[in-house]
Amino acid sequence: MEKGGWVYIMANRYRGGMYVGVTADALARVYRHREGTGSRHVADFAKTRLVYVERHDTIEGAIVREKLLAKPRVKHAATKMKGPN
Repeated sequence: MEKGGWVYIMANRYRGGMYVGVTADALARVYRHREGTGSRHVADFAKTRLVYVERHDTIEGAIVREKLLAKPRVKHAATKMKGPN
């Protein structure tokens, strides 16, 4: 098997919720998500549509990219929580 990593995004519908992940074997990981054994979050929210995949030479590079893709959503959620309650 080739060394390196993949960054992928799964979604449940058009403009719906997204799940950003990283793996060494994209095909097997997407298959596990669709079977309901990939991650609890994906299974609970039916995020079974692969909407984006990106290859990296190293798994470390894929992890850095995953964090960049996921960061804006996390930052946005944190700013919403800081507002007046």
